[in-house]
Amino acid sequence: MARTILLPAFPIVYSILLVFQPHVADARPPLGQNWSAVSQVSMNAISHKNFDKLLKKYVDKDGFVNYGAWQKSTTDRKALQDYLKQLSRASRTKSATKNARLVFWINAYNAVTIEGILQVHPTTSIRNHTAKLFGYNIWKDLPLIVGRAQYSLHQIEHDILRKMGEPRIHFAIVCASIGCPRLRNEAYTTDKLQKQLADNTRDFFSRVQNFRADHRNRTIHVSAILDWFGDDFGATQAVRWTYLSPYLPKSVQTLATDSRTVVRFLDYNWNLNDQAKRAR
Repeated sequence: MARTILLPAFPIVYSILLVFQPHVADARPPLGQNWSAVSQVSMNAISHKNFDKLLKKYVDKDGFVNYGAWQKSTTDRKALQDYLKQLSRASRTKSATKNARLVFWINAYNAVTIEGILQVHPTTSIRNHTAKLFGYNIWKDLPLIVGRAQYSLHQIEHDILRKMGEPRIHFAIVCASIGCPRLRNEAYTTDKLQKQLADNTRDFFSRVQNFRADHRNRTIHVSAILDWFGDDFGATQAVRWTYLSPYLPKSVQTLATDSRTVVRFLDYNWNLNDQAKRAR
């Protein structure tokens, strides 16, 4: 009798468990590899040159990716996976500069995202692979091994990068969408990081898809990124726009920092940043 009760009950119990941990059954094998403790190195010592070569080959100046060609290249698919294995060698306990840690996690986020898209390509949007309750969620179910621990994209963004006190990371990490900041066709590096962050922030606000100013109606239309993560730039609208002002076109700096200006948020474009689908 016990068996006749337990067997039909099992799927019910399993379903209940999935409600609380819905992505466990859908997690992909972790990216990278486990390195022994003696083989791990400081993030200062991690090279991003191979990732840089791949970005230069497959990403254009506007951040659109030739996913089709990259996916077809066995050599370059392996090169990306080998780079992820090198990222796995980094230790989170060995001393590293803040710039090296920022560079590491920004490049890691972008590399994992690209690998995740290449695994499911062809696709039209990353949102096709971000199930909320049941099914695969690329942001939670494709972890990268770093120092023998696993970190999802969600954890890299929210638990690591956002806590490092550098809000411009929001203009550097890219979710494979047209509404995202431009994916640079070069890797972030410690010697150029500050210039790269400043350049990408200026680039972000120079594009009408992300930022538009209506002087007549004293209104700014800006990407939803500033809605979702506004607090990372400051506790109030005045503080946020004062911080961002140096990166805005000069013609709108006064409008942006005026307390009377109304801020409205644009719809986010989740279409894939795919060169093949780019409007000509």
